[in-house]
Amino acid sequence: MSRIQIPATLADAPSASQPFLEAVKRKLGTVPNMFKLVSLSPAALEGYTSLSNALDKGSLPPATRERIALAIAEVNGCDYCLSAHSYIGKNLVKLDEAEIAANRAGKSSDPRADAAVRFAVKLAEERGHVSDASLQAVKEAGYSDADIVEIVLHVALNIWTNYLNETAKTDIDFPVVPPRLAA
Repeated sequence: MSRIQIPATLADAPSASQPFLEAVKRKLGTVPNMFKLVSLSPAALEGYTSLSNALDKGSLPPATRERIALAIAEVNGCDYCLSAHSYIGKNLVKLDEAEIAANRAGKSSDPRADAAVRFAVKLAEERGHVSDASLQAVKEAGYSDADIVEIVLHVALNIWTNYLNETAKTDIDFPVVPPRLAA
């Protein structure tokens, strides 16, 4: 059970959050508990949805973004995000079970995506203090400086959602996928 009271319905959310929740519902067909949780702060919900929407227009393909989200959820031991991104990865961006397992282990079967996922894990584990060699490896895989900025931002955004959901112990509304190792 969630440790923070999550609005049960969209009508229970703060009125300033309701338009953002309606947009989420239009986009996803439902409003996951995490969005309802974030709706408690209309400013946080606006910021989160705005940043997510902006990153959707970025250079990283959806599959790579999901690979990063899976790896970071595993690093942080976030049951909610691991469950959500396993579902999204499998059903929306069509990652197979082997790829999801690889992502959870901090790698990818796709050589280019592998460099991004490994770099993302290094960022999270080293709290941004990555080595020159780590940065060079992602560049050698063909990622531009702009791509690297986006990878860093995806990592930061996923860490935020991981921390928020672990703080709240958000009720998981996706098929449950426990982390391999607790953080």
